[in-house]
Amino acid sequence: MAKFLPLSEFTDVKGYRLMPFKLSRFSETEHLISNDFGEWTLLSNEALQALVNNQLVPTSKLYRELKAKHFIYSSDITLGMEILASKLKTKKDFIVGFSKLHIFCMTLRCNHSCSYCQVSRKTENADKGCYDMSDEILERSIDIMLQSPSMSVTMEFQGGESLLALSQVKKAVLLTKEKNEHVGKEIVFVICTNLANVTHEDLEFFKEHNVEISTSLDGHAALHNLNRPTSGGNSYEKVIRSFDMVREMYGELRLSALMTTTKESLKYPKEIIDEYVRQGLHQVFIRELNPYGFAEKAARKIGYTTDEFLQFYKEMLDYIIEINKKSIPFEECFAGLILRKLMTPWSIGFVDLQSPTGTGFNVTLYNYNGKVYPSDESRMMAETGDDTFCLGNVLTDSYEQLFFGEPMQLIASAALNEALPACSDCAYAPFCGSEPVRRLQTQGDVVGHRPTDSYCYRNKAIIQHIINLWLNGDAETKAIMLRWMRG
Repeated sequence: MAKFLPLSEFTDVKGYRLMPFKLSRFSETEHLISNDFGEWTLLSNEALQALVNNQLVPTSKLYRELKAKHFIYSSDITLGMEILASKLKTKKDFIVGFSKLHIFCMTLRCNHSCSYCQVSRKTENADKGCYDMSDEILERSIDIMLQSPSMSVTMEFQGGESLLALSQVKKAVLLTKEKNEHVGKEIVFVICTNLANVTHEDLEFFKEHNVEISTSLDGHAALHNLNRPTSGGNSYEKVIRSFDMVREMYGELRLSALMTTTKESLKYPKEIIDEYVRQGLHQVFIRELNPYGFAEKAARKIGYTTDEFLQFYKEMLDYIIEINKKSIPFEECFAGLILRKLMTPWSIGFVDLQSPTGTGFNVTLYNYNGKVYPSDESRMMAETGDDTFCLGNVLTDSYEQLFFGEPMQLIASAALNEALPACSDCAYAPFCGSEPVRRLQTQGDVVGHRPTDSYCYRNKAIIQHIINLWLNGDAETKAIMLRWMRG
């Protein structure tokens, strides 16, 4: 009579060998291990010792988990190389096609004087000829964007306040569509605007040409008005009135909003979320102050420590989970991105969490004056006199000169977490990103020094917090996080 053989007949009898993995202490009793394929797990001190001393029992649950996640192998590793190559390729898929986000800084003119502004803004009545993008620069910038190898790109309009140069924005959309008829790219248009001066006619154009709207809402009226003062006063009232216009035009609030955290914001973690919910928004990206450009000086007045920001972030995240449990669907976007990196095989498009770095490799910025930068942050550095990362000028340089010159070579030299000191063996690295521009700005060189790097400290703390929520949260919390993970 046929019967199944006992499990012992199928166990590995020759022991196992270790695959390369990264190791970081997670707590006093646990270590986080990860690998370049995006797999991770927590090991107790005892389990880690058993792993490295080849003492794991082949029939144990931990052994099977580590083997399935490619931390160990027990037979010819070449048999699984195609699987590993496929997983690594999928994780790094964002590299394909080079730069996909193309930012057009249409003007330096602005009608706000935000406390955390990072650029040398000009008043809304300043000379357009000096501070708005010219027709020649606009057309040449579009031509360079359309030379990008990627067949799917995002064209994002920024300022200053982009609505103050709306005639140029409209011209850019129409000209890009015309030129693209011969290229065939899939193009997403996004306009970043404070919405203070938006009209029904503007919204009709955006709706007709599928231009997505991104704006700012820092919280309730008092906080928003404090952070984002405007000529004529009450910037909060203006943005909320614009929300009503968008609802009327689209039948729903079809836009995304960003908030920036100031010292005053730290007092209102719940109130900020309540304001977003009240306005019908379903997500928030909790952003800290940037250390670039003119915002660096403002930070002395409106800034805070990284630990203060982390406490604020965790309070907001806990409150967001709490309101989700009350059947109010709401997502914290950064947590969603981290979850997708932790829990799925896919790459993400968020440039701050990419290795190779998204700077230059996934972002290109065309400034109003024709200069080209590998990111918005590098443009901000240039505003205070540091033009290290200027790739060239659209009027004088070819595509090859812009993207294969010395600035891009400098970025490439520190682009990979996998090859950076302290990142190469850090278990958090597969879920983090390389930031050479930030490190030059804050630490004096593109490689930086991890023990004193606030970006590293912040990301590790947030990733650790999200892992703890996932592993120790109740079933309802995990269900909420799964929704965020799916996007």
